[in-house]
Amino acid sequence: MTQPFRNCLLRALPPADLALLAPHLVPVPLAKGDVVVRSDEPFTHAWFPESGLASIISNTSEPRRLEVGLFGWEGMVSTALVLGADRTPHETTVQIEGTWLRIEADRLRTAMEQSPALTGVLMRYVQTFLLVLSQTALSNGAYKIEERLARWLLLAHDRVDGDELPLTHEFLSLMLAVRRSSLTIATHMLEGAGMIRAKRGLIIVLDRAKLEAAAGETYGKAEAEYERLIGPYRSVAPA
Repeated sequence: MTQPFRNCLLRALPPADLALLAPHLVPVPLAKGDVVVRSDEPFTHAWFPESGLASIISNTSEPRRLEVGLFGWEGMVSTALVLGADRTPHETTVQIEGTWLRIEADRLRTAMEQSPALTGVLMRYVQTFLLVLSQTALSNGAYKIEERLARWLLLAHDRVDGDELPLTHEFLSLMLAVRRSSLTIATHMLEGAGMIRAKRGLIIVLDRAKLEAAAGETYGKAEAEYERLIGPYRSVAPA
């Protein structure tokens, strides 16, 4: 039978366990800028992206916004809900539009109680997401801006169809917590090396292998662990 979903966590479930969720999954088209989880508000729903890209944002009192994680069709939100929490201090915002599947938080909790397989898949996802966060910390603490940019573009490229990434310099500077002028210089460096082509509001990946070389050890380990624990996600067939 054809797999009805594109989300990799749903695809990893045995049919009987998927059946606990499927009747309650509601497709919702989301636009750039939509907030699906607000900081410090009780969870009402969990979300499983079928397409698009989202950032998990930490807000400070200054105010200042910093991306601490991102996910697409390989993941879900919120991992805090999976771990038994009822809210999170972080915000989840859509960065590239797409369709997501929404389910009531209580229904997901009930399904996890009934299905060890579902709980296992979601907990393994939490593990891989923590690895992504650790790689982000390594990237931010030990690598230059152009190397950090290369890694972020790879993460986005993994989670979209094709080679075109609808991302602005303003957005990328926010995500990498750098000045826009520094981000522009880094973009020119990657472009000059033939890795990408930058247009207004759009970055086109030209040479993925060069991007991976530029990102160094900040990219690859978490991705390999995801494929070991859950399965492939870079070439997910459309639903």
